[in-house]
Amino acid sequence: MSTGLSVSFVASQADIPAALWERCLPAPLEGRWWYEALEKSGLEDQFTFRYALLHAGDRLVGIAPLFLMDVPLDLVVPEALLPLARVLGRFFPSLLHQRTLFVGSPCADEGSVGVLPDVDRRAALFCLQQALVREARRLRRPMLVWKDFPRSYAGDLDWLAARTGLFSMISYPGTVAELPGSTKDAFFAAMKGSRRRQLKKKLRISAEMVAVDVAALQHPEGAVLEEIFGLFQQTYEHATTKFERLDRVFFEHMAVLPQAYFLTLREAATGDMLAFMLCFDMGGRIINKYIGLDYARPKEWSLYFRLWEAALDWSLARGACAIQSGQTGYAPKMEMGHRLVPLTDYCRHRNWIIRRIYATVARGVSWKTLDAALGHYVGKEDVLPARE
Repeated sequence: MSTGLSVSFVASQADIPAALWERCLPAPLEGRWWYEALEKSGLEDQFTFRYALLHAGDRLVGIAPLFLMDVPLDLVVPEALLPLARVLGRFFPSLLHQRTLFVGSPCADEGSVGVLPDVDRRAALFCLQQALVREARRLRRPMLVWKDFPRSYAGDLDWLAARTGLFSMISYPGTVAELPGSTKDAFFAAMKGSRRRQLKKKLRISAEMVAVDVAALQHPEGAVLEEIFGLFQQTYEHATTKFERLDRVFFEHMAVLPQAYFLTLREAATGDMLAFMLCFDMGGRIINKYIGLDYARPKEWSLYFRLWEAALDWSLARGACAIQSGQTGYAPKMEMGHRLVPLTDYCRHRNWIIRRIYATVARGVSWKTLDAALGHYVGKEDVLPARE
C-alpha cells in the first residue's frame, strides 16, 4: 500500500514544533505540556519516551506518542489466565518481562495519534504501523501494543489489524462522569435512584462525623507538597493494579503546570490534610488524574466520597461538562455516578507462534476477568455510548 507518507522518530517532545502539538493533540487530550512534565519526572527506570512523526513530503502532518517498557507478566495478564501464562514463560522466558514498544502514554487515560485533518487517517496509521514494526525490531522489542484506544478509533484500527497482523484485546475501561447541568442537584437527578440514595447517605454520615475545609491549590510546594505526596503513597500501596511508580519529583513537576489544581480536604478541627485530588482543567472537561487518602481515618468518614463531592462542586463552578476519572477503582466510581468508557489494545508479537497464543488468550479476556467489580457493571446504562 503506497501512501506517500513517511515516519521518523525523535526522543523528546522538545524536538517537535509546538504548533504541531497544538493542531494534532489539542485539549482535552494531554499535549506537549504533559509529555514535557513526564520527561522531567525521573521515570527513566520504568519508561523510555519516544515520538513518531508523520511526514507528507517535507511537511509534518502527525504525532504518535510512544514509550518503551519491560512489562511484568503479572501486570498485564488477567488473574484467571496467569497459570497458563506462567507455563508459557517456562518455554519462552522472555515472556515473563515482555520487552514492549507502546503507542500511547503510560500515564494518560486513552491512547491517541494526532493527524492533521487533510491527511487520510487510515493511510497514516498503516504507514505508522509499518514503521513501528521496523523500529521495534531495531530496538529488540518483540511486542508492539497500541494501548487503550477508544471506540472512535475502532473502525480504523480494526481495518489496520486485518492488514497487518494485529490482534485486539479488551483493556481496562476508562470512567467519565457527565455533568448534565450546572448544579449538583441536576447531577444527582441523572443518577440511578439506588446509587443516589447510597451516595447521599454516605455524604450525610461523613458530614456528621467530621467537618472538612476544601481548597483548590495551584503550585503547592514545601510542606504542603510533602503532605500531598504522603497521601498519594498511602493510596498507591493500597492499589491492586500498579502500572506507573511515581515519586515526589513527579508531583513537583505537576505542581508547576498551569492546568493543574490540587483539591484538598483538611480536617477543620486540626488542619490535618485528609485527602487530595490532582485535577487538570482542560476547558470544559476535568481530568481527575491522581488521588491520595489518609487510610488511618475511620472508614465511616468516606473520604473518597467527600473528595468526589468537592471535585464535583469545583468542576461545576468552573463550568465543566464532564469529569474523566481514569481506569481501575471501579466500584466506588460507579457509586459516584461514573459510566464506563470501552478501551481496546491492539497487539502484535514478532514471533508468529507466540502471537497466535496471545491472540487466543486475548479472546478470553473480558471486563470481568480484568476486574471482578466490573462484572456488576455491564448494563447498557453503565457504558458511555460510542461517539465518533
